[in-house]
Parts: sequence; C-alpha cells; structure tokens
Amino acid sequence: MKKIILSAIAMMAFAFSNAQETRFGVKGGLNISTVVGGDVDNTKSLIGFHVGGLAEIHIVEKFYIQPELLFSAQGTKVDSDFGGDATLKLNYLNIPVVAKYYIVDKKFNVEAGPQLGVLLSAKAEGEDIKDFTRSVDFGFNIGAGYSFTDNLSVGLRYTIGLSPLSDRDIDNTDDYYDSAKNSNLQLSLAYKF
Repeated sequence: MKKIILSAIAMMAFAFSNAQETRFGVKGGLNISTVVGGDVDNTKSLIGFHVGGLAEIHIVEKFYIQPELLFSAQGTKVDSDFGGDATLKLNYLNIPVVAKYYIVDKKFNVEAGPQLGVLLSAKAEGEDIKDFTRSVDFGFNIGAGYSFTDNLSVGLRYTIGLSPLSDRDIDNTDDYYDSAKNSNLQLSLAYKF
C-alpha cells in the first residue's frame, strides 16, 4: 500500500514540474453514497462528507489535469432482518486524478478519470469489519463543475466502484462483475489559490 501511495505522489510531483501552470486549492462537500450490485438488496443512501486538497495543472488551452487527495466518509444503510436500518460506514483516503475540459470561457467544465481509494476504517453497526473489506478500492469518476470566479467553484461528481468491497474469494469474472461495489455522488465547493 505504501508503494501505491508513493507512486501516486511521485506521478503528481512529475506532473507539477512539467506543467505550464499549476494552482493548488482545497475542497469539501457532501457525499451521498450507497453500495450497489452483488447480493446486497434494499440499500439506502448514507449521507457523509469529503474534504481535502487539489492541484489544477494546465496542460493545453482548455485542458487540465486535477489530482486530489480527499478524506471521504462513505457507506450505506441496509434493511435489517430485525427491523430498522443497519449502517455500514466506510472511510477512505481517495486519490482521484481527473481530466478537466473547460467548455465555456473557463466557467463550465466536464471531467472524468480514475480514482484509487485506500480504506482507513470499515464499521457495521459500530463493529470493526476492516478485516473482511478490501483495503484498496478502484473507481471511475465523471462529473461537471462551474467556476463562479477564478478562485471559487462548485462541482458535481459521480464515482462508481470498479473493485469488489468484500475480501472474499472471487472465482470468475461473473463473481467479479456481480460483487458489491461503492457508488458515491459528491457535491463539492472548491477554493483555488
């Protein structure tokens, strides 16, 4: 896991040194997350948050690369057999790297790119289940944003998990594609320096 994080930091440092213009910033906001797929039924959205930093690297004209480092509180609520809802809380250190394209005069943008999530904690009804959950989560982001000023912007991003949540054995591709995965919708406010 240390190798993955160090590799991501090295790639970001290389990108920063070769970029024409780089701006740094902070962002935070609301998460609406759940778990989809597999044998998980009757899930409900769980409200969480995300907070962290970003770098917006200008590549050419209207095209930018934006790596981020975010703490993200995710999870889901599941109908319990005993009545009520059981809550699954998953905390990640997410490292998304999105390609951004400004469509209208550096105001409106669209973005897409991969994400690496490192599991920090996993709890079901207060009980630690980290040993039964994969320590790394891969996902893909797609979103859009609007810049009110050069410094202040808002964004909406959807992240679909590509890797299974469970650490159980996956015997074939059908098991892999039919396994439970993260699903997260983010509403963010960002400030660039």
